[in-house]
Amino acid sequence: MSEAPPPAYVRELDTRGLNCPLPILRTKKGLVDLLSGEVLRVMATDPGSVRDFEAFARQTGNVLVHADTAGPEFVFYLRKR
Repeated sequence: MSEAPPPAYVRELDTRGLNCPLPILRTKKGLVDLLSGEVLRVMATDPGSVRDFEAFARQTGNVLVHADTAGPEFVFYLRKR
């Protein structure tokens, strides 16, 4: 991901402490209520979530616009398609 600052977001989802597949499942539910183009911020602690969120964005057409993946906490910004 780029060094640009994270985008503004309209909703935040805390999935810290949850393991695969729960962060992705909660994210999928969280995106339902957003309008096209709005951004969801997701916080996670599962190291596998980095790979999972990249795949989720590719498969669903939502855009992973920013990710802070330095750990031990990870933050993802997804723009709804």
